[in-house]
Formats: sequence, C-alpha cells, structure tokens
Amino acid sequence: MDAVVVGSGPNGLAAAVILARAGLEVEVYEAASTVGGGARTAELALPGFRFDVCAAVHPMGLASPFFRAFDLAAHGVEMLTPEVSYAHPLDDGRVGLAWRDLERTATELASDGPAWRSLFRPLVERWPGLVEVAMSDLRRWPADPLTALRFGLRVLEQGSPLWGARFRGPIAPALLTGVSAHALTPPRALPPAAVGLLLAALGHTVGWPLPRGGSQAISNALAADLQRHGGRIITGHRVQSLADLPAARTVLLNTSPAELVRIASSALPTRYHRWLRSFRYGAAACKVDFALSGPVPWATAGCHLAGTLHLVGHRHEAVAAEHTVAAGHHAERPYVLAVQPGVVDPSRAPQDQATLSVYAHVPHGSPVDVSDTVIAQIERFAPGFRDLILAHHTLTAAQLEHHNANYLGGDIAAGALTTWQTLFRPVPRWDPYSTPLPGVYLCSASTPPGPGVHGMAGLHAAHRVLRQHFNIHTNPLQLLRGTAQPAAARE
Repeated sequence: MDAVVVGSGPNGLAAAVILARAGLEVEVYEAASTVGGGARTAELALPGFRFDVCAAVHPMGLASPFFRAFDLAAHGVEMLTPEVSYAHPLDDGRVGLAWRDLERTATELASDGPAWRSLFRPLVERWPGLVEVAMSDLRRWPADPLTALRFGLRVLEQGSPLWGARFRGPIAPALLTGVSAHALTPPRALPPAAVGLLLAALGHTVGWPLPRGGSQAISNALAADLQRHGGRIITGHRVQSLADLPAARTVLLNTSPAELVRIASSALPTRYHRWLRSFRYGAAACKVDFALSGPVPWATAGCHLAGTLHLVGHRHEAVAAEHTVAAGHHAERPYVLAVQPGVVDPSRAPQDQATLSVYAHVPHGSPVDVSDTVIAQIERFAPGFRDLILAHHTLTAAQLEHHNANYLGGDIAAGALTTWQTLFRPVPRWDPYSTPLPGVYLCSASTPPGPGVHGMAGLHAAHRVLRQHFNIHTNPLQLLRGTAQPAAARE
C-alpha cells in the first residue's frame, strides 16, 4: 500500500484524490457510515427535509485552487448561487444586503457606500490572488504580492481599534462584523478580520453558493473520482491505533491533534506530544435544523433573497455576544447564522415547504440545547416564524463532537483561530503537515489554511507526500486538471 488516509472529510478526500491521480495505491478509512466529514447531508427533523449536517454554503467550492482545478461542475455538482450572498437585518427595519454586485451593494449602503467600495474593490478585482494568499500554507512568498499587501493592510485595519474609522452609519459595520464572526472568535482581531474580508470579497465575486441537493454532492463527487482512479474507501471503521492500519509507505490523518494523540500517543516524541496537547480549541456551535411549512417571513425586504443571514443586530451586539461566549457563558441574544437553501434549491424540502439551518455560537463543550433561544432570535427579525415550525432537530456542541471527532467540544473550526494558531497550526514547525513519525502527516482543518470546505490542507499535505516519499514532483493542480500524466517514478 502506498498511502492510507484516515478521515473522509473534504481535506482527506482531496489528498486521496491527488495521490490516486498520481498513480498511487490509496485507501481511505472513515468512522462514519458515509463519506464527507463536515460536508454531509441527511434527512433530519422530518422525512423529506434534507439538511447539511455542518457546512452548507461553499464560496471555496468555486474559489479555492483545489476546487477550481478539480471543477465540481465537470463532476456533476451544480452550484446554485443566490443573488444576495448574505444579509444582516437590524431591529429598526434596516438591512445590509451583500449582493454579488459590489456596486449595487455600495449604492444601497448610501453614505458608507464609498467606504465599502474602497475596502473591497482591490480585493474583488484580483480575487484569485487574494484566495491564493489566504489558501496557502503560509510558508511561501505570494504569487501576487500587491494583493497580499492590500489584504494585509485591510486585515490590520479591521483587526484593530481603527476598524470603524472608515464607516459612518451602523449598517456597513454590522454587515462586515457578521461575516467576521464566522471565525468563532470575538471580532476586532487579526484572524476574524482576515476571515471576514476574504468571505465578504468572495461574496462579490463567485458568491456564496449552495450545491443542489446538499453538501453531500461535493463529498460524493470527490469519492467517485477517487474510486475511478483506483482508490478504495472503507466506511464504518474508526481507527483506534496506527497499528490498526494496513502497512503503507505513508499515512495522512484528516484528524484533529487530539485524535492524533489518541491513536499514536505512545509513539510520539515528548515535545511534539506536549505541543499537540497544548493546541487550543475555541468556541462552539449548537446546530438547529427546522422543517417549515413555508418560507421564513422576514420583516425586512431583501432577506428572502439571501442564502445566508447573520442574526445578531448591531456591531456592538455581535461583539458583546462573542465575548460572552468566549468567556464560557451563553449569550442571551447569541450570534445566529441562518442558511435558507430554498432560495435557490427547492429540492431540500417537499413542495411549498422549506428548511432553515441555524448555527448559534455557544461556549466550548456546551451540552445546552439552545433551540428556544434560537427561535426567539429568529422571531426578532421574522415575526411569525414560530408558527411555521413543523419540527426541528438539534445537535448541541457536545453532540457535534460525537458526530465528528474533529469538532472537539463542538468547535467546528477544528481549533481556535488565534493569531498564533493561524500562523503555527497545529504546532510551531516549518512543515506543519509532517509529524515526527516517519511517513505520517496531518491534513485536517487543524493545519493551514484552517477551516472551510476548500481541500487545500489535503492538497498541501499530498504535495509534500508525493515529493518526499515517492519522488513525484508534479504540481498537484496539474494532476487535478488532467494536464499531467500519472507519474511512475518511485524511490
């Protein structure tokens, strides 16, 4: 056996696809009964209502270098893009709408329109360079240094006390803060600023698409490609120890550092073991999926066009809620991220009915079902929502960990996005993917570039495996595009 991959999330499948396309013999082991990790879809709440179990909206499915080369459309995945990438309603009836059209967004932001335009236009105009910077292993000189500089300066601005200096009204700051809060850490810091600027810029370029039928379509396309190239997938098999795996020249772990410690603890050098144990996990999500008798009755015009909504109110409310959660307490009015796939994909629910998936930020490891709080927060911006609920399904933060071992304590970012853990993830090594164990690599969201369905951690790890163990120096992107033949060179 050439390579064994543990975990069939997007990064594990990305690594496996690349290795198989290079002509290697590859097996993937997955603890769950289906592939996908954080990109799975299932019937929840009621029969006929399909929900994404974790990741639902996928700008990186169109933007990341891995998926641009893999080309989901060529593999039968239809990405459906809402006209409004995301919306942020306020209590007084005003709303921020992030249209795919940057100019329309700026126009509707009125007095803050010029500021929004100047913040994002340089990033939007050169978005491939922006993505290359953000999705790199953070160890190389950027291919587009000017865009990297512009991005870095904006991150410094939005991650500092200057973050509100360019804005006059409340809508634009709230709109940007809602996106930054995807980082599951209090805004006005460098990592959430980077997350917010990247995702907001993509909202004005490729948009925030949803796959027809659910995120499972992405995972299934990767799995099918792997199998077409000779790879094998074994589901329902949780690896208890590295010794459980078949003999292989390399092992790639799409797992958290905690899982690496669990399955290889006795073999790890003391210092590396200590670093893994000190890796910090952050705030968590409680996920609530609603089966509805009809679309959400948003009080503000335009919200019905958005695939994603951030429900928390003004910027200061978002900041307060995130600090409360970071301190280990439940916010009375938490940050709520809502996804309504029916805006573009009616296949998720029976005719004339709808689904709504909600992620509320909660403290790490929380066992609390916050569905009542979530319903109240939605009612705040959509009076009458409660009357549409046919059923709902809740996964608490504590339950998320049992569903996916990488989400320790319900941390769906697979590790706190502090500045240190963004640069040195999961340990301070020049090669963050290799481990001291010969031939063993990490390729999960706990390595650069971090969380998201982008496949790039898998790509970076697979690239190193090809070079270091098989003397294959082909660019993985060429393998994905089919412009390079499988390499036969082996050491």
